[in-house]
Amino acid sequence: QVQLVESGGGLVQAGESLRLSCAASGSPFSINNMAWHRQAPGKQRDFVARITTSGNIEYAESAKGRFTISRDNAKNTVYLQMNNLKPEDTAVYYCYVDYWSGLSLRGIWGQGTQVTVSA
Repeated sequence: QVQLVESGGGLVQAGESLRLSCAASGSPFSINNMAWHRQAPGKQRDFVARITTSGNIEYAESAKGRFTISRDNAKNTVYLQMNNLKPEDTAVYYCYVDYWSGLSLRGIWGQGTQVTVSA
């Protein structure tokens, strides 16, 4: 079984930066795509960014130009560098990883990390 551990959230002021990390560990697996989503209070969970195994990247419009997703395949870790943070970025950030376990493609969510941006 695969587990995800997220870190890097916190309280910052508008204009500051944070870097989120999400590390996968567990039984033998091969990671496929890695992504970040976020959920603000009272709202649905929204897509933020995705990076594929080949390094193709996709961003939500709200993240373009300010956020950078990257991955370290040797460490089974995905990162989200967030610059010029805004109060509207306040949310719980979740990583999502899909992975091959044998011939099965499975998905798993991280536990979430709180990001709070004050004006």
